[in-house]
Amino acid sequence: MARSRINVSAILENLLFVWFGFSAILLVGIEIASIPPFLQVLGRAHPLLLHFPIVLVMGGLLFWILPRSYKSEAYAQIAPFLLLLGANFSGITVIAGLVLSSEGYEGDALFWHQWAGMITFWGGSFFYFFQKRKQKALQIPSILLMFCIVLTGHWGAAITHGEDFLLAPLKTAEPEVTLAEAEVFEHLVRPILKSKCESCHRDGKVKGELRMDIVEGLQKGGKSGPFVLAGDLDNSLLIQRINLPLEEEEHMPPKNKTQLTDEEMNILTAWVNSGASFDQKVADLPEEHELFQFASNTFANKPEYDFDAVSDEKLEELNTFFRKVNPIYPESPALELSYFGIAAFDPNSLSDLQEIRTQLISLNLDKMPLGNASLDFLNEFPNLEKLSLNFAELSQDQLERFPNIESLKELSLSGIQLSQAALERISGMKNLEKLFLWQTGLSAEQKADLRAQLPKTEIDFGFDGSDVILPLNPPRIRQERILFTENLEIELSHPIPSVKIRYSIDGTEPDSLSSPVYESPISVTSSGKIRAKAFAKGWIGSQEVSSVFMKSGIKPTQYRLLTQPNPRYQGDLVETLFDQIKGENNHTSGEWLGYSEDPFAAELMLDESQSISELAISLLYNESAYIFPPTRVEIIGWKNGKSTIIHSEKPEQSEKIGEIRSELLSYSLKDSDFEKIQVKLYPIQSLPTWHPGAGAKGWVFVDEILLN
Repeated sequence: MARSRINVSAILENLLFVWFGFSAILLVGIEIASIPPFLQVLGRAHPLLLHFPIVLVMGGLLFWILPRSYKSEAYAQIAPFLLLLGANFSGITVIAGLVLSSEGYEGDALFWHQWAGMITFWGGSFFYFFQKRKQKALQIPSILLMFCIVLTGHWGAAITHGEDFLLAPLKTAEPEVTLAEAEVFEHLVRPILKSKCESCHRDGKVKGELRMDIVEGLQKGGKSGPFVLAGDLDNSLLIQRINLPLEEEEHMPPKNKTQLTDEEMNILTAWVNSGASFDQKVADLPEEHELFQFASNTFANKPEYDFDAVSDEKLEELNTFFRKVNPIYPESPALELSYFGIAAFDPNSLSDLQEIRTQLISLNLDKMPLGNASLDFLNEFPNLEKLSLNFAELSQDQLERFPNIESLKELSLSGIQLSQAALERISGMKNLEKLFLWQTGLSAEQKADLRAQLPKTEIDFGFDGSDVILPLNPPRIRQERILFTENLEIELSHPIPSVKIRYSIDGTEPDSLSSPVYESPISVTSSGKIRAKAFAKGWIGSQEVSSVFMKSGIKPTQYRLLTQPNPRYQGDLVETLFDQIKGENNHTSGEWLGYSEDPFAAELMLDESQSISELAISLLYNESAYIFPPTRVEIIGWKNGKSTIIHSEKPEQSEKIGEIRSELLSYSLKDSDFEKIQVKLYPIQSLPTWHPGAGAKGWVFVDEILLN
């Protein structure tokens, strides 16, 4: 039996040196190593294996830490074997951890976890081989090694659960955010990402090369492309993944994780649909926007009222075709009331409001004919906070006798001419927090004086655009199709009939002097691109609008791809180039060939009857999805077995993220007698520094080659 134990110990001692060597190799070369599948399985067993060395090594170390154990012969025999077994498990666990780290883990927590694990392995082995020294000499190192084991576990938990996992329950709650302070991303979107996504996409654990714990990581995107595309629900990776069936491997969060609620999915969808801004405030959204509605019911913007709610029956009775009464937010006893329909308004109906005099907080009488009504009725509402009388029919006498309502915080009198006496009456309303006086005929001196009289009131006099020149909206382009056979008519229009629309179809930028003025539909008979702008006296010229038009051309006798597209974007392979189907402005539509690693290269065979004078290439540009213009276009012709470079051009590169668009690169072929033509498009290899994915490889997407 003793000999058997000695043999086992000898084997385990030799295995320690195997683990030393293997772990050293992985530590140095894990980033460039190709991990076989069976080792990946071992790596993913790391969370299972790590419990064994913790128990065994600590059990062995207790021999040197506890003084009484020195005298226990049984413990003295078993402790070294526990330490030897624990050191071996430590080595296996370290190797598994190093393999697992190759699956998208990175960051400071990983660095310290790896090295603390190595020290535990080395320390356990050291203690085993030097166990015959005096126990007292090893007491302090034993305590230090046990402390190292605790730190290893702590940093491991930081990788798995986040850096604040251990002490999170002791942290004080963050101060409540008000609706005015709330930001769409920071306070609506980020909490969802943090609770449902960051565990797999943060510093230390970056699955799919996507970090979601910092804004820069979200803007950069991951291995599969950009995280979100502003306003594009169909092509935003976030929206695609959360809407996949639960059984799909790419569904997020994974099916073994807590899933998004319907409300959370609605928030993420609304955020992307509204532009996916990372700094927009909730208060900047329209009140009817769904994100604003959700935020208004979430953040600290709900005043508490101590009066009773009106019965549902009474509310139903007060609601008519010319009057609407609602709680200011669900379950609130406070009410807001709006009148609408000038012809239907009856001043006597204001007496109906006596039944809700206590609950009425907000009253809207915009545009109502109040000239024959006394405004003293407003004093009967003790809790009225918001009164809107924009463009209402009011006499100067009514305004000069305007009631001073102590509870009123917000008053709107836009569109009403105010006399000096009326202005003096308003200046006495010291409790006002907001005052809106658009188009009230006040002079600059009167405005300044009112601001001085109400220094604590936020006064909005509206926008004075008398000395501001505004830009025109761009014209509209209408064409029945992009691909045509004989000719195509293009129409331009603008909502302001007096503007001049200038355009070009020769590739130049339209200007206000020399470019043709649009007068009637434009007929085109060849491929090209129309660019148009609107101009008018007293206005800034509009932004440019453009559209491509493509004449379906000659089909080569034979054609083939010399390089293969990415398997995700391979359309109908080479047939895509001559199927006479213009791809949608969506790179995932299945109508495009996508290239990133290799250049696009196609070979076209022509016979003697096919005389070609122009070659055009239809491309897709979408900088948000890393799809850029090719960095170089090469067109090579063959005649009598000899090749000639017809064109070698570097198209103009994008300088900012633009809208998704089709583009057309056209090239003339002076000598049209070619037997064979090769077309090569080189994708950008490193995205520019201004792009969120700076340094990543870009894409080239092509769907048609047109020969005419």
